[in-house]
Amino acid sequence: MKRMDTTQLDLLQFHWWEYGYPYYMDALQYLQEIQQDGGIRHLALTNFDTKHMNEIYDSGIKIVSNQVQYSLLDQRPNVLMAPAMLERNMQILAYGTLLGGFFSDNWKGKDDPKGFETVSQQKYYNMIRAWGDWALFQQLLLAMEKVGKKHEVSISNVAVRWVLEQPAVGGAIVGCRFGLKGKEHAEDNKRVFSFKLDEEDKMALQAVTSKARDLMKVIGDCGAEYRRA
Repeated sequence: MKRMDTTQLDLLQFHWWEYGYPYYMDALQYLQEIQQDGGIRHLALTNFDTKHMNEIYDSGIKIVSNQVQYSLLDQRPNVLMAPAMLERNMQILAYGTLLGGFFSDNWKGKDDPKGFETVSQQKYYNMIRAWGDWALFQQLLLAMEKVGKKHEVSISNVAVRWVLEQPAVGGAIVGCRFGLKGKEHAEDNKRVFSFKLDEEDKMALQAVTSKARDLMKVIGDCGAEYRRA
């Protein structure tokens, strides 16, 4: 608060690594006390699964959102989390919407990569491999490109727009860039609000994603990728 020169945090997001170590409820109750004293405006979660999110909310701790991975490729939140959130008037803050940059024109038509510059790229490449394979991912990029050309937007715009139109989504998190490329990136992101996906678009995208593996069966509910088996 001192560094931000404020007396109240608008949103505090809470993550807990190990469910078997049950003191997350104690921590959240303490944060709720700080909230009641005015130090926090809203409490939220990060990478909690639906079961534990419900447990927290139903105990009386009024969580407003849960930040989880959500993209056209990773649609796990549709299964359990989104319905639970709609029932409890909560929202999803979606990250990974651009799949670490893989959902872009830069990767269309490219060979299966051999190495990566960042940990983030490796992470999302592993997600692609869990979902299907590089050939199927290229099919998805082609479908996204076709939708994008119809609306005169980029593949990245289509990726973010799809997430924003999903039930219970309050916002999509898109990483920033610096310098001149960052300015171009920001201008491109604004185009997300210039169009909406119609039924034809959704069917064309679903025609590809329906060929992939069920990530709920492969990985588990939201956040499972960050926890021990």
